[in-house]
Amino acid sequence: MIALYLTLALPFAGALLLGLIGHRRVADRVSMAVSGATFAASAAVAVRVLRAGPLLSGGRMFYIDAFNVYLLVLTAFVGLTTAIFSRPYMAHEVRAGRVNARRMRLYHSMYQGFLFTMLLALSTNNLGILWIAMEGATLSTVLLVSLYRTPESVEAAWKYFILCGVGLAQALFGTVLLYFAAARVLPRDEALLWTALHAAAPALDPAVVALAFVFLLIGYGTKVGLVPLHNWLPDAHSEGPTPVSAILLGLLLNVALYAVVRMKMLVDPALGTPLAGHLMMGFGMLSFLVAVLFLHRQRDIKRLYSYSSIEHMGLMTFAFGVGGPLATFGALLHMTVHSLTKSSIFITAGHASHIAGTQRIERIRGLIRTQPAIGWGLLLGTAAIAGFPPFGVFTSEFLILIATMKAWPWLTPLLLLGLGIAFAGLFRHLHPMVYGERPAGQGPVAANMLPVVVQLALVLWLGLAIPGFLAHWFDQATHLISGVALSGSGL
Repeated sequence: MIALYLTLALPFAGALLLGLIGHRRVADRVSMAVSGATFAASAAVAVRVLRAGPLLSGGRMFYIDAFNVYLLVLTAFVGLTTAIFSRPYMAHEVRAGRVNARRMRLYHSMYQGFLFTMLLALSTNNLGILWIAMEGATLSTVLLVSLYRTPESVEAAWKYFILCGVGLAQALFGTVLLYFAAARVLPRDEALLWTALHAAAPALDPAVVALAFVFLLIGYGTKVGLVPLHNWLPDAHSEGPTPVSAILLGLLLNVALYAVVRMKMLVDPALGTPLAGHLMMGFGMLSFLVAVLFLHRQRDIKRLYSYSSIEHMGLMTFAFGVGGPLATFGALLHMTVHSLTKSSIFITAGHASHIAGTQRIERIRGLIRTQPAIGWGLLLGTAAIAGFPPFGVFTSEFLILIATMKAWPWLTPLLLLGLGIAFAGLFRHLHPMVYGERPAGQGPVAANMLPVVVQLALVLWLGLAIPGFLAHWFDQATHLISGVALSGSGL
């Protein structure tokens, strides 16, 4: 348990420390050190769970199993790579006069606070604390999105706060309904513990549980970015600092989807019907199709990839709704490769906007001639997120397609059509940005592309061969979620 407590304590302490020294030049190094130590602690938790099975704290307040342990490590890893990228990016923003020392203190402190709330949401066994952690993540990112204090960023932050606040209010009501159902069959001090609820799920009142899931899906689905609750996402990601966009899209959406899937794991045995899965399939497919159409209308590079994230989160939600071992395994793999790929894309897009001096797509040109590392990074990242083989996104999408063909064959053409439209929407914008004529006077900028190289290399590796330990994690998580294990654990 020490490693788990360190995983939570380090970013919390880092947020407090950086609240004091965040205006100094050493702050970025402190943030990287805290993020590195947090990743090391999370890896130690993963080794413990991999060797000895699920981990339950003495007071039953924290619970780590195969499902959330890999998300814990993934969150800490992307938090570390984004902190590394953040150093040159935010230094450029300071030189450009977009932020001052006071706002840098807020940035560094809230960055670690955001990581703490996400890790808390992933590790807690208490559904009430899960809701509090999600609300805390919202509040910290509202401050980050509005960091520039421009009219557009303040508007985006308010939009994010209001829509997600309304959504989380729905999630709170769903949590209250779930407590109401559980209090009839469990002691009141156990009625919000996920482990106790999961064991008692068949005895819960089906009508109350079904109603609770509707509110929970709408509430946490707002944070996932599901249509029609997605309007906050493109604005928040386009107006906030790029490192915030990288961790918002790469991590927070996963945490919200994790909460939805945890609730589905309670609802399925309580109802004995596929209602929860069908609702997730409906919202997921709607989000997927709407997002791919909106890709063609974007003129801002960060909004473009924000809609791409709505597309992929819709695909994951759909896959978890389909259920079964193959779809669940594909969804878990897709969560991983999407987070790594989208984080690397936003890192590259941030540097690209510095080169061009704007986020407008029509004014970003000739990246591969101006700074080849950034041009190639954006090209390979977009190819990966579009599902080009042999990247891992191709593998996960292929698994989801096969699972859909088996369970819902008439939906397969919609998935294929959507993937084709998304490919066209991304590459119609990408080609001129990468290969277009280099504008006069455009020069390279200070950039740290190491996180991009590492993350895209991992995505490529996962497309070629899933390591045995990771396949074992996914297999165990698949068994937990769907109740069926994949034989062999070696897709």
